[in-house]
Amino acid sequence: MRERSEAITGLLPRMAQLSALLNRGQLFEHAATAAGVTLERPSMTILVILDTAERPLRVGEIATRMQVVGPHVTRHLNTLEKQGIVKRVPDPDDQRARLIALTPSGQRLVDRYTAVIDSWFTAALAKWPDRDRTEFVRLLGRMVEDLTAQLNTVIDSGTADRTH
Repeated sequence: MRERSEAITGLLPRMAQLSALLNRGQLFEHAATAAGVTLERPSMTILVILDTAERPLRVGEIATRMQVVGPHVTRHLNTLEKQGIVKRVPDPDDQRARLIALTPSGQRLVDRYTAVIDSWFTAALAKWPDRDRTEFVRLLGRMVEDLTAQLNTVIDSGTADRTH
């Protein structure tokens, strides 16, 4: 049996706790209610992705960031567009393609929602020194990127194994 580092052994239970807190703790539902948002979670996720990207995105880029397939995103985008929350704009690099952008009302909606989330996280980390908060965000981002790359490698090699 190979040895595991104590730090890595403790990671999985903490990740499970965090997942439970964010999902079963109904973070989205409570934040949406507090912000007066009546959208479904996937629709709100799209808006947050567009907001954090700070530029219009292709449907495929949104789907990749959500880790879902394009048609799933398209269904939600169609509803959001009908509600005037997002709009399709020309892609300056390819006039045949369209990008998805927030409308002013969509931006106001996502601003209300993220303000609620931000206030909760700010309060939770209020006793942390600025240096620790900055380092935590940096390390968490690094972990998510590296784990995503690793899992994509595992998934891709598993797919390759099944096709041979």
